[in-house]
Amino acid sequence: MTLLFDPHAAADALRAADRRWAELIDRVGPCRIKVDALASPFAALAESIVYQQLTGKAAATIHGRLVDSLPSRRMVPEAILDTHHRRLRGAGLSRAKVLALKDLAKKTIDGTVPRAAALERMPDEEIIERLIQVRGIGRWSVEMLLIFRLGRPDVWPVGDYGVRKGYAKVFGRGRLPTPKLLAKRGEPWRPYRSAAAWYLWRALESPAGRA
Repeated sequence: MTLLFDPHAAADALRAADRRWAELIDRVGPCRIKVDALASPFAALAESIVYQQLTGKAAATIHGRLVDSLPSRRMVPEAILDTHHRRLRGAGLSRAKVLALKDLAKKTIDGTVPRAAALERMPDEEIIERLIQVRGIGRWSVEMLLIFRLGRPDVWPVGDYGVRKGYAKVFGRGRLPTPKLLAKRGEPWRPYRSAAAWYLWRALESPAGRA
């Protein structure tokens, strides 16, 4: 799976939209969003649920235990539904995450969660509307899937703390914007707001982005 936009065109468009992008883009270079192929929306969303509110290492450990606990070690909806909740809890999952995984499995089987090929044809907002019907999946989780699994060019995760903080460093003189304000300020950066979000995340890693 690849990005659905030209990173160089995105950088040029952002520069043209606001001169304050120039220094950051010069330092960071072209947008390098890594897009992992989305073979299974169910597996990707299940991983997202497991990783919520955990550090990467801890989440990876629990995810590995979860897979090991499933019949034939297959991360498919039927396996989640056929596995007793106590066994899932034994992998290290909270009760809320077990309920979310069970709901995800049911909604995958009944078609609420589309297959990968169908997702690739759907508009961003339609994907968001469909997937947030799953317990434990919010708009932010779907936006991350749109960016990092589907390579969509114009996703603007205004609720993401890193994006808000990056904006505060680059544009807001340290003042954290509200999601509503950030939504408004991001309008001139269409159709490359996924790249804009990526650059704002990078701003926090660069010398100019440090407090």
